[in-house]
Amino acid sequence: MTMKPNGGPAFPVPNDQYPQFNGMTLRDYFAAQVLAGIEADFSSSGPSWFEQLSWFEQYGAAWIYRVADAMIAAREVQP
Repeated sequence: MTMKPNGGPAFPVPNDQYPQFNGMTLRDYFAAQVLAGIEADFSSSGPSWFEQLSWFEQYGAAWIYRVADAMIAAREVQP
């Protein structure tokens, strides 16, 4: 199985003692921002918590990560 590009660390910090611990990936950060945007949209339009949950169950995290993957792919084609 090949791994999807994750964009590397979102907030890289030099850490010579623990190089494997460099925070969340850019992919996870993008996904979190997409989720925050969805939440803000639901909050402004007024659906109930149940309607929000129904939306998330229908589209789920997989959809959010597809958006994050598209964002990473778009960065790779930029000069």
